Parts: sequence; C-alpha cells; structure tokens
Amino acid sequence: MKKIITISREFGSGGRVIGRTVAENLGYDFYDREIIDMAAEESGLAAEFIEKTEQNLSSGWLYNLLLGTSYAGQNVGAGAQQIGTHALPLADQVFNAERKIILSLVTKPCVIVGRCADYILRTSDFVKKDDLLNIFIYADLDAKVSRAVEHYKVPEKDARKTVQQVDKRRANHYNTFTEDVWGDRKNYDLLVNSNTLGIEQTSQMLTEFIKRT
Repeated sequence: MKKIITISREFGSGGRVIGRTVAENLGYDFYDREIIDMAAEESGLAAEFIEKTEQNLSSGWLYNLLLGTSYAGQNVGAGAQQIGTHALPLADQVFNAERKIILSLVTKPCVIVGRCADYILRTSDFVKKDDLLNIFIYADLDAKVSRAVEHYKVPEKDARKTVQQVDKRRANHYNTFTEDVWGDRKNYDLLVNSNTLGIEQTSQMLTEFIKRT
C-alpha cells in the first residue's frame, strides 16, 4: 500500500476534503495549511505573509530564467537565502521553507495537499518511488463554481471569475517553481473528476484504490 499520497487539486473540486477523508480512512497524517505554520517557524516569516505569498507569481520567475533551472529540483533548504551575491526573493524563501518541511513529513505515512508536493517528492532522492502516489482532483467548472459559493462563501456574481483566477494562480505557482506543467496528466499517477461520484464516494473510491496499491 502506498505510504505517501499527494493531492493536487483545482479550486472548488473538493480536493482538500477528499484528501482529509482519505487520510482519516487510512489512519495517515494529513497536511495542508499546517505546512504554512511549520514553514513560518522554519523561515522566521509570518504565517499570514506565507499564506498570501505562496501562490503568487514572484521575482523567483526571473531567478529561474537567470539560473536556467527551478528550485524544486535542487537540494536547497530554507537556510539558503542567497544565490551568489544576490538575495533570494521572499517568495522563493517561502517555497524553499515549504519544500524542506514537506521532505521532513514523509518519515510517516501521510497525505499532503498542494504546495507542489507531488513534484518535490517525485524528484527527491529521499522518497522511494514505490511509496509515492500523486493524485490530481479536478471537476467541471459549474460544479466548482457551485462549491465555491456553498462552501467558501464566494459571492455568486464573482464565483466563476474567482474559480478561474485561483486555478490560474495555482498553475502559475506550480509552473514557476517546478519544471513541469500543473494539471498535465503525465505528472500524476491518477486523475479523478470528483463530479463523477461526488466528494464522499470519490473519497471512498480513492481509499480502496490506495489499499490495493
């Protein structure tokens, strides 16, 4: 049975709830926003700042162009604040702090939501590939909009635009800090439309699937 599960998800697809339910069903640790607090302690940055920064495209994009690489593929810890004589942008410091935390979590079975965990773990030498399962949860736009209104209290008139903007930010963040494309099927072991079975049954289906892996 796979011991490390990552959940990447579109906004409004129910991926976080699905991830938490799967973790509870399997008796695994669950990490989502908890990583923000851990990264704050690791980096010395405020948790509120990390929350606002972690999915915004930053000057790290320029650094990636300069270096011709991405930070996710390097063995860089949160303590690395400079490249040569250049100070590392705050957003890059946030990413590196979260990366270090994510790598420290996988000593025990766990489910990790978001934060490029799929790429970080897939490209790491610290993780046995046979232990890792990367899942992408998506849903039809109308369903995501309805969920955004019902569960996240997004005003109905703004919901469609909000869903699209959040997904765009997630894609920009992932595409900036990794060498892959967010949502590209080749980066995941399993892609699931949560619309097909609904949140509860999707959670149960994934639980049974993981038990058989």
